[in-house]
Amino acid sequence: MTTQRLSDATGTGPLAPDPADLDLTDPQTFLDVDPHAMWRRFRAESPVHWHPAAPGRPGFWVVSRYEDLLTVYRDNRRFTSERGNVLATLLQGEDSAAGKMLAVTDGPRHRDIRNLMLKSFSPRVLAPVVAGVHRRTRELMAEVVERGPLDFVTDVADHIPINTIGDLMDVPAADRAQLVEWNTRTLSRHSSADSELDELLARNEILLYFSELAAARRRDPGEDVISALVTGTVDGRPLTEEEIVLNCYSLILGGDESSRMSSIGGLIALAGHPDQWRALKEGTVSVDSAVEEVLRWTTPAMHFGRRALEDVPLGDRVIRTGDVVTLWNSSANFDEDAFADPFAFDLARTPNKHVAFGHGPHFCLGAFLGRVHVNAVLDALRTMAGGIELLGPPTRLYSNFVHGYSGLPVELTAEGDR
Repeated sequence: MTTQRLSDATGTGPLAPDPADLDLTDPQTFLDVDPHAMWRRFRAESPVHWHPAAPGRPGFWVVSRYEDLLTVYRDNRRFTSERGNVLATLLQGEDSAAGKMLAVTDGPRHRDIRNLMLKSFSPRVLAPVVAGVHRRTRELMAEVVERGPLDFVTDVADHIPINTIGDLMDVPAADRAQLVEWNTRTLSRHSSADSELDELLARNEILLYFSELAAARRRDPGEDVISALVTGTVDGRPLTEEEIVLNCYSLILGGDESSRMSSIGGLIALAGHPDQWRALKEGTVSVDSAVEEVLRWTTPAMHFGRRALEDVPLGDRVIRTGDVVTLWNSSANFDEDAFADPFAFDLARTPNKHVAFGHGPHFCLGAFLGRVHVNAVLDALRTMAGGIELLGPPTRLYSNFVHGYSGLPVELTAEGDR
């Protein structure tokens, strides 16, 4: 493996592998290689990089510069999501949810389904939801700061987003913990010991669950998102059973996973940057500004993807019709040409036009709620916790899509106990 010494955020200079030697389809790569050094080298040497084919899978493009990502994200005429929007489905050549689930539907159908779902995300609907997020988070934080050692993942983060999206979808409270577990196994794995079959089984469990819940709402609709999908029409026709269930699946994954991982990664960052923790505590930076930096810093969805519908020049390369293109948010959010001093964790950073939620026509429908969740966690920490002590290393998820953690031992001291 060819390596080159590059300076990381701490200046220690890890060895960055040659991009040609890296397998981005292997989740282990993201555990073994320093991401800042890796993506720096991609941006410097091969910003539009061809990842060669291997037995059983085609080659694909790796796009790592911020401006190039924006170019592709905005272009829904020459790039499509309808044959997958992440590596796992793109490399299979198709996505079974294409044309049915919002994330992998383009054109007028995408617009119409999105507009239908947006009714459930209106300010009138969300105002009490936002208040509930903050109330629930403060109550949870008040409990854990008195507890002593805890796991921030299972004792805190797992309980916040799922209850919000659960309220919006009117998911019974007793079922929510199981949905969190299925979500984690669908988008990532706890370790390399988990199999792809575990991911598939978890996905099928979620789909079956929402099929049953949608049938119940069809009999007795309410004001929740599922009821909006069940009773709504597009071009005068109701959505199909598949469209309803697949969009429920998309909402529960998107509404839960990114918010959880941002909150966990944000706590780790605050513990490792005491000056920023003090700035948040003392109010010299706003919580809203801190939220944006936590989202940029953590970037839970490492990549999204598209397939080219025609030949497209990008940088000094030409993407050919039918090629798979992967867009690496985890690189773009640290691009030196887009962010001043990107390897500094700076809660006062402005501007901060990160791509943690993607960009363009497929910008995340739940971005507002994602920000609300992280805001609630940071605000509760700021006002109720006196200190953060990590009690051991966090346990990383095994994934090439989700950057996040399945465990984080920590102790939060109460305000006044410092």
